[in-house]
Amino acid sequence: MPVTLVIGSQWGDEGKGKIIDYLAKDSDFVVRFHGGNNAGHTIINKYGKFALHLIPGGIFNLNTKAVIANGVVIDLAVLLSEIELVEKAGIKVKGRLFISPRCQLIMPYHKLLEQVYEEAKKGVNTPQPTGRGIGPVYADKVTYNGITLGDLLDRKSFKEKLSVQVLIKNKTLKPFGKKVNKNVVEKDFFSMRRKILPFISDTFTIINSAIDKKQNILLEGAQGTFLDNDWGIYPFVTASNAVSGGVNAGAGIAPNKINKVIGVAKAYTTRVGFGPVPTEQKNGIGNKLREIGGEYGATTGRPRRCGWLDLEMLRFAVKINGFTEICITKLDVLDNFEKIKVCVRYNLNSKRISYEQCSTKDFDRVKPVYKTYKGWQKSIKEAKNFKDLPKEAQIYLRDIEKMLGVKITYVSTGVKRNEIIKI
Repeated sequence: MPVTLVIGSQWGDEGKGKIIDYLAKDSDFVVRFHGGNNAGHTIINKYGKFALHLIPGGIFNLNTKAVIANGVVIDLAVLLSEIELVEKAGIKVKGRLFISPRCQLIMPYHKLLEQVYEEAKKGVNTPQPTGRGIGPVYADKVTYNGITLGDLLDRKSFKEKLSVQVLIKNKTLKPFGKKVNKNVVEKDFFSMRRKILPFISDTFTIINSAIDKKQNILLEGAQGTFLDNDWGIYPFVTASNAVSGGVNAGAGIAPNKINKVIGVAKAYTTRVGFGPVPTEQKNGIGNKLREIGGEYGATTGRPRRCGWLDLEMLRFAVKINGFTEICITKLDVLDNFEKIKVCVRYNLNSKRISYEQCSTKDFDRVKPVYKTYKGWQKSIKEAKNFKDLPKEAQIYLRDIEKMLGVKITYVSTGVKRNEIIKI
């Protein structure tokens, strides 16, 4: 590799978990560097089916070590439950999972604040958050009100910071009839402290020492490019930077150390929650994509909005992330479509407009221009290499490559780990 970054090319849910699981067999370390348990990676392997939200997917490869770097925000209860889940599957976690003390902690008041913020907005111009407290914890981080995992190491420091924050937060929560009990929070966190201590490590040194030794490192991006706080369709975004540049701050890796950037994209488009989706199909096509693809959020269970592949957005994703290659997932979901469409550009007021030129309001008004392909109408699950795919599927993939200017190196043909073609 030796340093490979995997980034979602759409609105998350692209199937990154499977690709991470597949690539991790050749990795010494798999690193998560941003977001929190608002992200979900579904992994299906010989151990079972797992929806992980914080532990990197590479944990199932026994020769791979997993790192939760400083850019991740942590709900300790969720993380400990995931550790327990993985251990029950027979996977050793101690000595293989390393967590940065710089990670911000999601506190109970963050979840309450997210609730009251949404109540106050009454659904107006809201990104429909997951309820995990992600926005408020990142807000606390940048306003110097955050509590880190490292603070939990020092009982006195944790108590002092918690007292100040509970005082502040309860003043905000009071008009909404909500309140946080400091003593209960303190007791809960000190109980979890004992369980999490063995995993806290200096992840900066671990990662950079591995880079110096030319070990293989796989960086696991969460969410997707168009949920990025700066480059997504604001305000329908997440609280962190989901593009490739976020790895510098989120994991402490210099940009020039990254050798490969793999973009993962579904063969069609989905997203969860509010916000413009230019190629969304609010019809039988969208319903068919949802049901065949099992398009329901791994984190929230919410039905995903489905539509045709949007190459205008993918072209921007290629540019902003610097993709060196692309993986197309869920190609098999298109097996039974007689005709398949792809958005090749946007028009606004009869003139061509690019993604980066659009305002949030523009995305509600752009008209996708489609190219129509003949469907292959047969199962591709048994395909072992590119030549095994139907001619129509090959044409579909080669056209995507040509229009994006980036080589497709992996194609996922099913949910299982071995249902993947390396090109």
